[in-house]
Amino acid sequence: MSFARKLLFAACILTLLTPALLAQTGNGSAATIATVNGQNLTFADLDRQENNKLLQSRYTYYEAQRKALDDLIDQQLLEQQARKENITVDQLIDREVKSKLPADPTEEQLRVTYEVLDTDQPFDAIRGKLLDHIRETRLSKGKAAYVKQLRSQATIAIALEPPHANVEVANAMIKGSPSAQVVLVEFADYQCPYCQKIHPELDKLKQEFGDKLSIVYKDYPLPMHPHAEKAAEAARCAGAQGKFWEFHDMLFTEKKLEISDLKQQARELKLDGSKFDKCLDNGEQAAAVQSDLAEGKKLGLNATPSFFVNGHYFSGAVSYATLRDMVHQQLTTSLSSSKETSPTESSLR
Repeated sequence: MSFARKLLFAACILTLLTPALLAQTGNGSAATIATVNGQNLTFADLDRQENNKLLQSRYTYYEAQRKALDDLIDQQLLEQQARKENITVDQLIDREVKSKLPADPTEEQLRVTYEVLDTDQPFDAIRGKLLDHIRETRLSKGKAAYVKQLRSQATIAIALEPPHANVEVANAMIKGSPSAQVVLVEFADYQCPYCQKIHPELDKLKQEFGDKLSIVYKDYPLPMHPHAEKAAEAARCAGAQGKFWEFHDMLFTEKKLEISDLKQQARELKLDGSKFDKCLDNGEQAAAVQSDLAEGKKLGLNATPSFFVNGHYFSGAVSYATLRDMVHQQLTTSLSSSKETSPTESSLR
């Protein structure tokens, strides 16, 4: 292992172990980070007062940590496979990746590629760089595909968790039991294209994990989406008649958010039309929507969808695999905690 990789390994291990070490010593949250007129301020004080303001910064740091950790895992898999076959990593890459790469492009293919480049340099001046770029791209893709294959055959458990924040779910719209092992909270906007895209994935996630998972929906209508706030009110008006989730699903599926569309959809769901219209026109649910919005702003959210899985935050156009991994991680954590706290056989006697 090179010095750079050893350094990365040490940094990642230290990052993973530091919270546990601090928890064991009991000094982490009590460490003094400032003194004001003789009064000490600790990490616990900072977290209690400013945690939500720091959430985005901590998430950015987490993303960098996770990227470094994924790279480290990939390298570990390659080294393990090489040791298993009694060869070096370079030899493994030569055999499994480089030997299977396509031949270099022909001169004609290089010239066709050159023609679509935005450059004023002559072909002969950049031919070598262009060829090197194509080779490097093919090698990178080939290596990534091989590592993906190794990952599919490996047992990998990620202990690194995203930052945590407290999210109120007591009066929220929830699909499933509030006491489920994993509670996934989504702050979303009905007009947000990324929220619309992730919607079926959330349904798939609930089907896969069943009673182990509950999904909470929170309104976070963004200012650039003129129909989002009224759509959020409409879903809550439907909820007042017992059909929040049906209306919620219809909004994300059909993507019709004009006031006339909202009223038509209420009738398609066999709601009391006049009662629904009165609720929507009078803004009877506006305060509830604003309450969610205020909570999201307090948490420092700046994009939709934003998720909290048992309080652990992540955001953006995430994939189903990311959602599934987060739920699995929390189920594993929950199982480990229950084993640690369960009474022993001798204590039951």
